[in-house]
Amino acid sequence: MGSLFAELARQASTNARREVETYKREIPEFGFLDKDSRARAETLEYSMWFRRRTVELSPDNSELSGDDLGYIASMGELRARAGMSLDARQRVLRVHTELMLREINEATEAQRGGGVDELMRMMAWFAPQGERGIGAYRQGFVRVLRRRMPYAEQVALLTRSLLNGDPVSAEIAAAVDMELPDYFAVTVFRLPDLPAVDRFLENEIETLVKSHQVPVMWGPDNGDGSGELMALVPLISGAAEAEDVSPHTVPDLLPDRTPNHLPDLVRDFARALGRPCAVGTATAPLSGLADALDRARRISRAAPLRRADARLRPHTLADVFVELAVADVPFVDDWLSAVARRLDSGPDLLVTLDAYYRHDMHRGATATALNVHSRTLDYRLRRVRELTGIDPGSTRGVRTLSAVVTRRLSGAWR
Repeated sequence: MGSLFAELARQASTNARREVETYKREIPEFGFLDKDSRARAETLEYSMWFRRRTVELSPDNSELSGDDLGYIASMGELRARAGMSLDARQRVLRVHTELMLREINEATEAQRGGGVDELMRMMAWFAPQGERGIGAYRQGFVRVLRRRMPYAEQVALLTRSLLNGDPVSAEIAAAVDMELPDYFAVTVFRLPDLPAVDRFLENEIETLVKSHQVPVMWGPDNGDGSGELMALVPLISGAAEAEDVSPHTVPDLLPDRTPNHLPDLVRDFARALGRPCAVGTATAPLSGLADALDRARRISRAAPLRRADARLRPHTLADVFVELAVADVPFVDDWLSAVARRLDSGPDLLVTLDAYYRHDMHRGATATALNVHSRTLDYRLRRVRELTGIDPGSTRGVRTLSAVVTRRLSGAWR
């Protein structure tokens, strides 16, 4: 055995104890080690075993055995049974990897720069075997979650891990029998009036999750009675998407692409929620889901609130980019609010404008949707012009009054 490996073997016990102390100091969920001597002993024993096994296998670039991977998986199971969160599990893996690299560096420095060949052999072993070990740890962790956690909680965990970019999402997806595509449409249901999340609602949502095959989770409590339901709707793969896009197109200027079945999914979930909601959606690859969630949230806050009927649909950036910009310019928003107040004298002018723009200013379709005579519609549109000085059918009218309608229906002007 070369000198680098001998130095690592000599320091294995000290380094193992340092790892346990680092866990206790940097990861709050490891505070139990101070109270549970058996758990502390098991953690220390595992840390020492892994270091000794590293020194035994790395000189000849030998792989971790099936028994080795089984032992690593058992530690993942132990942590899951202790109630460790995914965030803590991820921090454990990060701390462990950082400490192992630090120990290799310290052992190299102790040799005064010698042993370059041994260092290269160690690093050639460390990367692939470390990946196999982490995979085994994740599998053990997920096995316990699958046995002990209700299906809906597993799905919420999958959603959270995907949004956080946690590689464990692949194992959780397999546990809940879902496939992970290359792209998702991150969809946010904004609920100003959050329903009681009782067992009946949970059962309905679980049924929809299984039928639509979508990861879903509730957003954090906003403290004001409102809430969010977030769904990750599978989209076409990046390769399939690229086939439909002209090579001369600027990708950032394309509107968000959404799955064909997304409107049906939105209405199904909205009916289960039993509340008016606003829905925003943004597409992204797996690596960009967190940013897409931020966009979808902002879009949902600008989108109109509607009940679960034919008028409810998922809104993309292309639908509300004007309203998003207006929300960030207070004096413009105040001006639009003042225009909206002029329309309050009615009759039903905002409702009429909403229908008028939703039907692309087609008079016949608008009158039918409102269940009024076309002459009644014409009177209301003239009334809008009289009160605001803006013709609803003009370019200025479309730009101004459509934003007024959407801002009012979004609940922004309470």
